[in-house]
Order: sequence, then structure tokens, then C-alpha cells
Amino acid sequence: MTWNIVVDSSSDLLSTADGENVQLTVAPLRILVGEQEFVDNETMDVDALLGAMAKERTASSSACPSLDAFAKAYEKADCSVCFTISNALSGSYNSAVTAREMVLEEYPDKQICVIDSKGTAGTIVLLAQRAKAILEKNPDIDPQDLFAQMRDYQASLRLVFTLECFDNLVKNGRMRPLVGNLLKTLGIHIVAEATLQGEINVTGKARGAVKTYQNMIDHMKTCKDCTGAKVVINHCKNYDGAEKLAKMMEDQLPIAGVELMECRGLTSYYAMEKGIIVGY
Repeated sequence: MTWNIVVDSSSDLLSTADGENVQLTVAPLRILVGEQEFVDNETMDVDALLGAMAKERTASSSACPSLDAFAKAYEKADCSVCFTISNALSGSYNSAVTAREMVLEEYPDKQICVIDSKGTAGTIVLLAQRAKAILEKNPDIDPQDLFAQMRDYQASLRLVFTLECFDNLVKNGRMRPLVGNLLKTLGIHIVAEATLQGEINVTGKARGAVKTYQNMIDHMKTCKDCTGAKVVINHCKNYDGAEKLAKMMEDQLPIAGVELMECRGLTSYYAMEKGIIVGY
């Protein structure tokens, strides 16, 4: 029995084929900045994207992966489990579900499950890693058993992030220009979470990196028991900050470990330069 773990590119992962029976396929989203389109794949230039966003005065937008991208991924294996960015932020989940229905019409014996991560970035990474670990340990697992385990794991995951650049929010009408400029001038960072419904909720503001990271850690403590939890930190051109946050987490939380990843296209679009996204 062959498996494909399918994710969209908001995961910041790249497609891999680590074994004969399990592979990872990434369906790319697209970012539209003015007249330019950036396909969020392994060749995309994040610096070029950020530069274009900084120069463009009008609002930018994103577009979900095509039905064809998901359908081709499902067709590669007997069984597929797919994890997408929050349905509240993108049409990626709906695209993945529609592609599932299309494929099952032609290949009714395939087993395909689509799960809304209710987050992005690190939450999808953790889901993909857990699915891979389960399949490596038990390659003959009943697909429905794996799907149930992954739904339970998704429900346990949380996401918190911080922003210190607000240009994208201002251009998209989600923040008044005066507020955005004032926050940037004062060096204030926004701290926000993904709710259980996958929506964005601002939980606080802090001035300076250390206070911001402490705010994030305090928030994590209140959201779940982090004992033994794996943490993924995705950063947008902010390795030093991500490393500092990771060290603070390891000192203060009973976590199993922290993995650092660079934001690619879609997550850079949301996080903007210096932004940090934490999945746990």
C-alpha cells in the first residue's frame, strides 16, 4: 500500500520521496502583487516577493492551489492524507476537498482524507511529521485509523505568531494606516493566535523583541499543557530572533524540542519581514 502525505505550500515544506511507500507532495499557492504573480514553489524568490510587496501601493492577494495540483497528488498513491492552511484564511481546503471528490469518482478504491489544519506553517509541519512517523512504524495501518489519529492530533495543536511589519495589513484594509505607522514607530509588535476555528485573534502587543517573545511563551502556557510537545518556529528573514525565542522556550517550557524553518512564499506574505509563526 502506497501513501502520499499532501500539504499546501503554506507549510513551508518541499516535496520529498523518502521511501518506496511514503512520499510528501506540496501543492503550491500563488501570491498576486500588482501585475506580478509568484508561484509558491521551490524556485520562488522570497526576497523578490518581499521587495515587490514593499513597492506595491495597492493590496496584494493570494490564490489557492489548483484542483489539478491536488488531484495529481492523490492519484500518485493508494492512500492520501492532506493537510491545508486554515479554511478561514484560504480556499485551499475547499480546493483539496473538491479534488478528492473528482479523484474518487475515477478511482473509487483510493483512500483520501483532507484535514483543515486550522492554522498554517508549523501546525502543518507537525501534522505531516506525525503522519510520516506513524506510517514508518506501522506501514500496514488501516487508513481510517490513521485518519482518526490525525484528526485528534490536529485538534491538539495551537499556533501563535508575532508581527512587527504592518504594511500588508494596512494595504488590505485590516489596519488603519495611522495605527500601522504608529506601531512601527514605537517598535511595538503584535502577538496573535489562530483560534480553534482557524481565525486570527490578536491577543496582545509588546514593545521590543524580548518582551514580545515572553508574551508568546506566556500565551502558550495558558493555551495547552506543553509537556513533551514538539514546536516548529517559522520565521521570515529573522533567524536570530527565532533562535532567541527557541532558547527562551527551552528554558521555560517542558517541550520535547524546537525546529526552526524559514518562511517561503505564502507564509512570508502573511508574516511579513521579521515575522515569526509558532506551531506547537
